[in-house]
Amino acid sequence: MRSLGTELHPLSEPVRRAAPGWLSARPPVSLSRPSPNPAPGTAQGFSFSAPDGFPARGYHLPVLADEVAGMMQAAPGKFIIDGTLGGGGHSELLLKAGATVLGVDRDPEALAHATQRLAAFGQRFSTYQANFSEIPNHPGILSGELADGLLLDLGVSSRQLDSAQRGFSFMREGPLDMRMGPNSAMTAADLVNTWEESEIARILYTFGEEPRSRRIAAAIVERRSVKPFTTTTELAACIEKAIGRSGKTHPATRSFQAIRMAVNEELESLSSILSSAASILKPGGRLLIITFHSLEDRMAKRHLRHHSQPYIDDPTWPEARPNPDCRFRLLTKKAIAPTAVETSANPRARSAKLRVAELLGADTATT
Repeated sequence: MRSLGTELHPLSEPVRRAAPGWLSARPPVSLSRPSPNPAPGTAQGFSFSAPDGFPARGYHLPVLADEVAGMMQAAPGKFIIDGTLGGGGHSELLLKAGATVLGVDRDPEALAHATQRLAAFGQRFSTYQANFSEIPNHPGILSGELADGLLLDLGVSSRQLDSAQRGFSFMREGPLDMRMGPNSAMTAADLVNTWEESEIARILYTFGEEPRSRRIAAAIVERRSVKPFTTTTELAACIEKAIGRSGKTHPATRSFQAIRMAVNEELESLSSILSSAASILKPGGRLLIITFHSLEDRMAKRHLRHHSQPYIDDPTWPEARPNPDCRFRLLTKKAIAPTAVETSANPRARSAKLRVAELLGADTATT
């Protein structure tokens, strides 16, 4: 698979802006791996909750909760990595099933909330601040222990989207930030104020699938020559002026998505973890990926399909040949989608897709 990292705009000197208030305090982080300490409970009959002092509506509702609980097969004695901890909704399901969970997230605010919320599970729950793509190579995360499962719930969380200070939403005025964590050198303001017009157009078209990307990019460059962008509403107004408004969807929707994906290197992170997931899991361990965007889903689909085919064929070959990359068994021929009941209760779940694969043992993998 071609590396996506080389396709992003190369900044000769990464611009680092002063961190906003949400980055000022780091949460307590446990770096040690707790030993399994099973507690009674099953994956069924649970309820989604928020800790005292925080509104439940501010948390990212765990999408496809029943499906994740069933496919992950969490149980006492199992060690599962939630690579996108967020508000801790999925982790709570796994913990209630008796598993030991390590929650990884690059957002210190998410770690702080989840740590408080899931404190009742004691040593069976620990956290680590990092991008999920760092899990295989970060010495403080795995500590030599392989996982029975890895969960990735991609995209921006509801809490991030609803916080004006984070700068993800064109519906709320706030600083043009869009960083998911403090280690991102570039903000959305840096991107729109410094990138070449052609590069802005490219990421809007590639990541946002925006057909009017060139017109929007030209408008951004013209506007910033008068006054640099500093807020979300300034950028949204510029985009709306450039392409107009039609239908129910806000004209800035695709552009904001594309800029967010570029700022946080979301496709690069997904490509990296897909390539290294087999090194994280035990034989029989399961990889669960929830996507919300067609680009992410296509990447996950193609990777899992290729790495689950025992044989590969070519018209020029006399017969099919063993696939040296076959490491997984695909458990979802078609992606699992949310039910109508779930999308009615949580409209943001409507584009979610779940794909699941199981790591083969050395005796069954094609070599």
